[in-house]
Amino acid sequence: MFYRSKVKTTLLATGLLFATSGFAADEAVQFNIAPPQLNAQTFILMDYHTGAVLAAKDPDQRQAPASLTKIMTSYVVGDAIKQGKIRNDDMVTVSENAWGRNFPGSSKMFLNVNQQVSVSDLNHGIIIASGNDACVAIAEHLAGTEKNFIDMMNQYVQKFGLKNTYFATVHGLDTENQYSSSRDMAIMASHMIRDLPEEYAIHSQKEFTFNKIKQQNRNGLLWDKTLTVDGVKTGHTDQAGYNLVASAVDGDTRFITVVMGVPTIKGREVETKKLLQWGFNNFETLKPLNAGTVVSEQTIYYGKENKVKLGTIENGYITIPKGKQAELKARYELSKKYLEAPLQKGDVVGQVIYQLDGKDVATINLQVLEPVEEAGFFGKIIDWIILTVKSLFS
Repeated sequence: MFYRSKVKTTLLATGLLFATSGFAADEAVQFNIAPPQLNAQTFILMDYHTGAVLAAKDPDQRQAPASLTKIMTSYVVGDAIKQGKIRNDDMVTVSENAWGRNFPGSSKMFLNVNQQVSVSDLNHGIIIASGNDACVAIAEHLAGTEKNFIDMMNQYVQKFGLKNTYFATVHGLDTENQYSSSRDMAIMASHMIRDLPEEYAIHSQKEFTFNKIKQQNRNGLLWDKTLTVDGVKTGHTDQAGYNLVASAVDGDTRFITVVMGVPTIKGREVETKKLLQWGFNNFETLKPLNAGTVVSEQTIYYGKENKVKLGTIENGYITIPKGKQAELKARYELSKKYLEAPLQKGDVVGQVIYQLDGKDVATINLQVLEPVEEAGFFGKIIDWIILTVKSLFS
């Protein structure tokens, strides 16, 4: 049960807070914007900041992921570096399992048995060269065995709440019982961008040289001057077809796209570009208020303070159709009629709700900006009397 504030619904221009959106999966239909038609078995266009799905076709359909698997491989490696479990300058001895010759006809870093290679080079080889051999080498270094590393990958699958993903290899070559979906891949990419910016930065690098062999990043959209694409990963196997996860940014707007099961190598870039351009042409992300800005001050009972400041802890965003900003309205609603101490910074006590054309299109959590401690005995008695009296007349 939410209790609507006494503040009248106001225009966005008054400065009420935007933040993470609660868009429905059929958002493009809601706004009467026809989604693009793509030659792909499944695709999705997701807004990075809000998680809004702006266009999709069968986004939960299970597909062979191919080398998109390496997004998760890269995440596991990047998180291990962030936590200090391994270091970029650690040297890894290439085992026979990681020998480049074990991967004929597929992408590799051209590793040799017993060669000493740094974690940094292997990481670049995974992301830029899509090296299957590099995946095995770094998996053995970090987890002891490929199986242990795969277990780690699937633990992150659970952590991210992915419903249609299971990994059975570290590199994505076709095998039984390995699958993912366009929605899950978009979520994985968003975690990479948000959680591991240093790891994600490698995905924008256009080439990598190792053993005097220069390999270009297979994401051809990195060279496209009409878009600012800075990742993420390509993939291809006979079972999967051609896949591409991409992300592009324009101002505060960042989109993540996934196309899977495209019939040609060039087609995955064509279809991805079509999807990104459609998104940028029709939608924009706004951030009118920064983290920590007070949205409302509310009376609080049983506390040392009489008022509590409410807002949001992190920057807030919302993505709406272009040209609709002036029509956007906002209100806030509290989850309880009366707020009571103690409250900690970050506690959620309600929602800010945004509306277009009479429809609620986005919600964010309304949070406590400063902690409020409990009052002493006599202060609590006074507030108890006040609330008791209020309850008699409510």
